[in-house]
Amino acid sequence: MARPVKKTPEQWKQEILNAAQDLFLSKGYEAASVSNIMELAGGAKGMFYRFFQSKEEVMYTLGNQLFFENNPFDAVKNRDDLNGLEKIKTLLTLNQTDETRNTLHMQAVSILKDPHILAAAIKENRRVLTPLWLELLTEGIQDGSVQTEYPKELSELLPLINFWMLPSVFPATEEELLHKYRFVMEVLSQMGLPLYEENHISFTEKTIKNMTGKGDTKL
Repeated sequence: MARPVKKTPEQWKQEILNAAQDLFLSKGYEAASVSNIMELAGGAKGMFYRFFQSKEEVMYTLGNQLFFENNPFDAVKNRDDLNGLEKIKTLLTLNQTDETRNTLHMQAVSILKDPHILAAAIKENRRVLTPLWLELLTEGIQDGSVQTEYPKELSELLPLINFWMLPSVFPATEEELLHKYRFVMEVLSQMGLPLYEENHISFTEKTIKNMTGKGDTKL
């Protein structure tokens, strides 16, 4: 009988992430336990804690992995048919159509109540997203589609807006969140970055309903 192939630590880590993603999408984050994850991954529960301290850390790691696997900034970077502003609007649309990532992000809202996880998420967003935003904003300024004197400030602000819109971080009703969204669009427009699109509002409304517990859990 052939011996079973021994998995490397990196393979085990990815198996755990794959199992967690499948369970979070099928059962929901709250309903999936570490035992469930390891049963699906085919390993002992102790193996989980060799790589992750908690289920929350798995969710956080999954979010980063899904972003880099389907990075909307990379998708628009070399589009010669789009100016800087059009690239920004296109990447926002791409974000909206990534159902897997959006579903997991919606389930992750509750874990951001933990100040340590929130701080880590803010730090990672700033590290990864701020340079990407600055590159696109600079391109838009150069081609004239973005007219702002604040590219650096906007590149730092944009990664933080999502956190401000989370009711688990800043408690708000559905009506208040919609008002916040309109406020953000108005402020960005005044700063030379007009992003409001009619076709985005339905997605925004659905997202807000989900965050306030009034919509479906799947986006």
